[in-house]
Amino acid sequence: MRPDSETITINLGYVDLGHIDLLVREGFFSNRSDFIRTAIRTRLGAHDEAVSRTIERRTMELGLRDHSRAELEAVKAAGEMLHVKVVGLARIDPDVSPDLARDMIKSITVLGALQASDPVRKVLADRIR
Repeated sequence: MRPDSETITINLGYVDLGHIDLLVREGFFSNRSDFIRTAIRTRLGAHDEAVSRTIERRTMELGLRDHSRAELEAVKAAGEMLHVKVVGLARIDPDVSPDLARDMIKSITVLGALQASDPVRKVLADRIR
């Protein structure tokens, strides 16, 4: 039977460790592990939306999927990259520059057809599967 958790080892500075021990002593947490688990859950919770977007982005889409310049610029502003996965037709709009496509599209998997300008196809050639 597999355990429902994994043991990890972390290194902390003495001051951080002292702060944790103080919070444990004051009853905010039952022990150091409780503090660390709570801190991790809090940080993960702060990134729920980004994780959800990433999961959605890495899931295959069915049908027609257009990728516009505005969408790629929004992805760029968010500091992310796209993993295009389509069953059907994936289109990269003609107004998407090769540089923007190269910088924002990490991979392309299309079961069907991909429509993109020749310059965009050229810069993405090593990412098309």
